[in-house]
Amino acid sequence: MISTRRQTLLHRRPAPAPGLLLAVGLAMLASGVDAAEATPPNIVVILADDLGWADLPVYGNRFHETPAIDRLAAEGLRFTQFYSAAVCSPTRANLQTGRHEARFGITQHIPGHRRPYARLIDPTVPPALPLEAVTYAERLAAAGYATGYFGKWHLGGEGYGPEDQGWQTVVECQGHTVPPAITGEPEPLRTVDFLTRRAVDFIRRHRDRPFALQVSHYAVHLPISTTPDRLAKYEKKAPQPGFPSRPDYAGLLEELDDSVGGIVRAIDEAGLAGRTLIVFVSDNGGLIHDQSGTIHTSNLPLRSEKGTLYEGGIRVPAILRWPGTIPAGTICEMPAQTADLHPTFLDLAGIPAAADMPPDGISLTRWLREPGAPPTREALHWHLPHYHHDSPASAIRRGDWKLIRHHEDGRLSLFDLAADPGETNDLSTSRRELAVDLDSSLTTWLATTEARMPRPNPDHDPARANELAGKGGRKKR
Repeated sequence: MISTRRQTLLHRRPAPAPGLLLAVGLAMLASGVDAAEATPPNIVVILADDLGWADLPVYGNRFHETPAIDRLAAEGLRFTQFYSAAVCSPTRANLQTGRHEARFGITQHIPGHRRPYARLIDPTVPPALPLEAVTYAERLAAAGYATGYFGKWHLGGEGYGPEDQGWQTVVECQGHTVPPAITGEPEPLRTVDFLTRRAVDFIRRHRDRPFALQVSHYAVHLPISTTPDRLAKYEKKAPQPGFPSRPDYAGLLEELDDSVGGIVRAIDEAGLAGRTLIVFVSDNGGLIHDQSGTIHTSNLPLRSEKGTLYEGGIRVPAILRWPGTIPAGTICEMPAQTADLHPTFLDLAGIPAAADMPPDGISLTRWLREPGAPPTREALHWHLPHYHHDSPASAIRRGDWKLIRHHEDGRLSLFDLAADPGETNDLSTSRRELAVDLDSSLTTWLATTEARMPRPNPDHDPARANELAGKGGRKKR
């Protein structure tokens, strides 16, 4: 169903004067950018919800069918080691700002949940992304871009929505169906279709000027549902051995794929393909099972799922297309992350980074043109000081080495991702010196970001440790 907040929200703010775009173009020319590239590119982000790294055919799945996403990969660049945060709100925060979510304390979904009798008390999650945080929409709008946001926000309520963070045209909704009162149609619409229509309309209205568009889908988030025809289609299909092969999940993913196809088609029909970067990415790893134990998908060969710092929780599909700039059918094996998108967009638009911008994200511009270029970043970091589908933890990846610190007992886990992407072989004992070194670097990073840490719980009760607040425990807060 539609979000109960601002159900009919549709804000349009006047954009800055087009003269700013001329200034950006002149600056790019002065810096040596080719005249054909002087016009800042359009930016289109299509964000999936809970889509796992292994869910797409281009990443190995053969039960699901996603021809539009397959075509996007064939015409563009596919990352094999692209990362998000472990859950949705943190990813959305770092994508919007280019700053690690630990700097805001948004290290769990908003508002989070509590386990009052667990071993540790995890930090309280702020109710919203602070307005002082500068989003890529704010930076692009100030340079003359038209900006449009459609779909799930999950970064704050009234006064902290996308329209308060630089997005000029906004339709915010969640769930898998939208009622007639919102759409004006005689029957409810599937949310995927509704958002696609809004996005296509935005593209057509702004085809003559640079624009930034983000479509944040609810698919493939629980509760899983799809249309009767798609459900029937996959019920007739033979399952993929070793994979859950759920018809409802596959149908919902195909709906998402139809949206990707519709948005890409609108870009191409408007003659904007060569001037538009399209980014398709997920907000976290796949959810293997719900609280009832029902299996929905698999992240194999990666370990575990959403809400953990194992690869299945944080490695996500990421595909980028920009004909004429990104070589078609290419693969980039460099580790990258959602926090890199903000600085990439500003770089492509010719907008200098803010003087106070921390080095959390890097511009991926070079790797869009040269996917095989060597990495330049020293390390990637994650901070999940909460109980979700695992106990509180933090992690660091340097090169192919990844270390996870488990906060309940200080235990370290060390993995060589090049040889063991499934994280089955813990090398923290045999490579103790390396583990200690990585843990020391992680400690420094946590201090630098002023990351909020869990603390011992005086009410710890092992028999009730997994109990959620509001379900026999303390009231939710």
